[in-house]
Amino acid sequence: MTWCSDSSPTRRAFLTAACSVATLAAAPCAVLAQTAQQPFEQWIIAFRPRALKRGISEATYDRVMLSLKPDLGVFALQQSQPEFREQLWQYLNRRVSDWRIMTGKDKLREVGPLLARLEKDFGVAPAILLGLWGMETAFGDPVVHRNHMRPIFPALAALAWGEPRRRTYWETELLNALVIVERGWSTPQEMRGSWAGAMGHTQWMPEVWLNVGFDYDGDGRASPFGKPDDALAGTCKYLLQRGGYRRGEPWGYEVRASGSANGERSYAEWQKAGVVRADGQPYPVPLARARLWIPVAGGPAFLIGKNFDAVKSYNPSMNYALAICHLGDRILGAGPFVQTFPGSERAPTLAEVQEIQKRLTALGFNTNGTDGRVGLETMKAVRDYQRKVGMQPADGYAGINLLARLRQGG
Repeated sequence: MTWCSDSSPTRRAFLTAACSVATLAAAPCAVLAQTAQQPFEQWIIAFRPRALKRGISEATYDRVMLSLKPDLGVFALQQSQPEFREQLWQYLNRRVSDWRIMTGKDKLREVGPLLARLEKDFGVAPAILLGLWGMETAFGDPVVHRNHMRPIFPALAALAWGEPRRRTYWETELLNALVIVERGWSTPQEMRGSWAGAMGHTQWMPEVWLNVGFDYDGDGRASPFGKPDDALAGTCKYLLQRGGYRRGEPWGYEVRASGSANGERSYAEWQKAGVVRADGQPYPVPLARARLWIPVAGGPAFLIGKNFDAVKSYNPSMNYALAICHLGDRILGAGPFVQTFPGSERAPTLAEVQEIQKRLTALGFNTNGTDGRVGLETMKAVRDYQRKVGMQPADGYAGINLLARLRQGG
């Protein structure tokens, strides 16, 4: 995943590191926190006037902050780098997985009327919302919440106190979180999220919650938790206001293109230039504009438009945006990409992933379950197995070639 520059952190860039880290940094957390200029307890007292000036009542500040203990684990998470390096086809196979597609179809049946109403009110296509929701929290899955989310006040307070590079940013987000409590929109107990403070179905940072959050279900508060109504409506607002999402336009299409071309043209102009959809269908919005993108030489080509960029505003990674758009399309019934990536494998089925997990577990490699979902535990188990049997590269990818090797007898 692509990181933002230090001067412009986004809501999603921090969550990316939290969810992709496989091991903690070796340096002790307490050592990493010693950039703080004063002990944490003194800092809590010194920070109090800032909160009161922001409109936080004394009662709210004291209730939330006075007994708070810093979550020192955030420093190790922040320093860690992703341990697994995925090629784009692996990245897509793992995220646009059988499990996510099947679960997404179930969610579509469950919340279809809500998605239709959101499209009518905001113009954001259901496929985009399903893809984003699936990528961010596996559709609000409780396993993700249990395994990857932590109380955000101890985390944000630790960062505001002891992280020097973005201290102003963390202080501001801590104040935003306190304002949310002050407004009665949530409680410290409910506010669990990533180590950087991103919360709920579609992972709002406190600033996004305050400024883009929307009370779509009419219960008197905007909330990314519970029913997905507010979370998805707020995400629609985010895509519109900060991403420039355009009603009625596609994100783009897989196309057949010989060579490369720069610049933006209408789909009709691309058609005249010989750039046609890979599935042979016509462009339904011929006057919308798009540009050609070939992410890997010799692999699938895409025409991507303004709504692809709107998705990318949620996280400045082309791969991330492509995965969201493709996942949403697959949930609504589209097939895999027509063209293949060089050296790629087809995505394993849910049953094949479960078989991989079961075989690895039987050999003593802990995948932390056999539910067909490939998380960091499964990736680590795969990599450890690959190293033991001499498979190269030992990349942790749970694919069909790995399954074939396992079926040979371990």
